Amino acid sequence: MHPKVKAGGRYPMDDGHIVVDSIEPIEIDDVTEELARESGFPTVKELMATARHGRGTNVYLVRFHYLQPGGWDTLDS
Repeated sequence: MHPKVKAGGRYPMDDGHIVVDSIEPIEIDDVTEELARESGFPTVKELMATARHGRGTNVYLVRFHYLQPGGWDTLDS
């Protein structure tokens, strides 16, 4: 229905953090095999099996990176 994270937000994961770089609304047709592979999935079907949840129909492309433990002290590097 709407994103649960915000661009620039930091969220704990394991001992580090996930930092959200950007959130972009996209159409379901924008989810290509290339995007699936870029996201770490072999196929669109496998990506959607993980990504699709809830009753909403909105699709968001969330780009993020992982900061290892202690990385939050050096966000600008």
